[in-house]
Amino acid sequence: MVARKEPDRTTTGSNELSERIVIYTDGACRGNPGPGGWGAVLRFRDQEKRLHGGDPETTNNRMELLAVIRALEALRKPGQAIDLYSDSRYVLSGISEWLPNWKARGWKTSARKPVRNVELWQRLDELAAAHDIQWHWVKGHSGDPGNELADQLANLGIDELD
Repeated sequence: MVARKEPDRTTTGSNELSERIVIYTDGACRGNPGPGGWGAVLRFRDQEKRLHGGDPETTNNRMELLAVIRALEALRKPGQAIDLYSDSRYVLSGISEWLPNWKARGWKTSARKPVRNVELWQRLDELAAAHDIQWHWVKGHSGDPGNELADQLANLGIDELD
């Protein structure tokens, strides 16, 4: 683990920043569908963990979801306070807006079609329910160090497929 100090940020709730886990995630795909990768950066106090992986035939949306899933699976205990940053509107809209309706409709869209990537959404729903997560959107490729690192890791996941 690489030692890094996270910049001061205001948070909601009773947990101080030093007790929150900060996670950055990103997915990448070369062609859509095509070879894809996911990356995640987890930071807690002065520790940093970097994760990545790839799939030879996938979509960008699947890699975005898998990045969040793998990051949450890497946590050692439930009930963690997390600030999770993603540049994926698909993930953030899905978790905060669409998912409750999909569940109420038996994992069907408003058009009564099966939800795409349903197995990943169900896994993410299960993992997210075990933690106190504040979801944050960050503009991709805008110089945010955590997002840029997650993007590099996602691309490394693709590179290592060769």
